[in-house]
Order: sequence, then C-alpha cells, then structure tokens
Amino acid sequence: MGRVVLDASAILVLINGEAGAAAVAETLEDAVVSAVNLSEVVGKLLETGMPRREAESTLGGLGLEVHPFDETAAWSAGALRSSTKKAGLSLGDRACLALAKELDLPTVTADSAWAKTPVGVEVRLVR
Repeated sequence: MGRVVLDASAILVLINGEAGAAAVAETLEDAVVSAVNLSEVVGKLLETGMPRREAESTLGGLGLEVHPFDETAAWSAGALRSSTKKAGLSLGDRACLALAKELDLPTVTADSAWAKTPVGVEVRLVR
C-alpha cells in the first residue's frame, strides 16, 4: 500500500475493531504517526480505563514509526489553522496533516471532515 501518515482516529478504529479496521491494518507495515496523534490515542485508551501497560503493549505492537512534533512541525500545523478552522480540525488533525505534507505522504483518517477541506495532501478515509 505504501507509506502513509495515520491520524489518531484511524488508529482508534483499528484498536477498537470498528468499521474500517481492516483498511487501517493494511497500512501498518509502512505507517508513520505524529507524536501528537500518538498522545491523543494514549489519552483515549487510558480514559476508557485501559491500564497504561496494556496501552503501551497495544500501541507498541502496532510497530508505528513515531515522528516528533518539533518547531518545524509547529509552524506547519499552525499555518493550516486558517484553512481548516471552518471544518473544525484540531491541533492533532493539523499535526497529522503537517507531517503528511513534510513527508509528502497521504493521510489515513476516519474523520470525513478532512475530505471536504483543502489541506494540500491526499486524504484516505477508512469508512
């Protein structure tokens, strides 16, 4: 399938076995994720009561390549705010999109708002 950048929503679809999980699973071998999106997933898992060690094991087992959110990423994500504000995209969403732009890769998400927003990268919806 080639390299892609996963959004937190796509990772949660996979972990929770929701519709679209198979599509996300197909991307795992070459998937990358922003540290911001990883943090979102960690927060959601712990919020649902998953013990930290289980969350670490679950996420570690996915083999995702995690990219840091550095100053360059901060500027890129910030620059996306005005074009994505109307669609309600969050900082995490913009971090994912900024990483996809930096790496010139498509994104994979479960958030349909992305497909309606001019973000400058290919958006693949999993459902």
